[in-house]
Amino acid sequence: MLKVKARGGESVEQMLRRFKKMCEKEGLTKDIKRKSYYEKPSEVRRRRMRKAASRRPV
Repeated sequence: MLKVKARGGESVEQMLRRFKKMCEKEGLTKDIKRKSYYEKPSEVRRRRMRKAASRRPV
């Protein structure tokens, strides 16, 4: 769970901006977008295989 503590004299907008950056860094926004719609098991497998293939040395 991400927590953002207010720094001295920091506005709510700045805290929110910092929180969004933390979420982006953790990969939460990408994960939320991916889970916002149903993905067939075959599509999940295909995506994982493509990701593994890109990490494999040539």
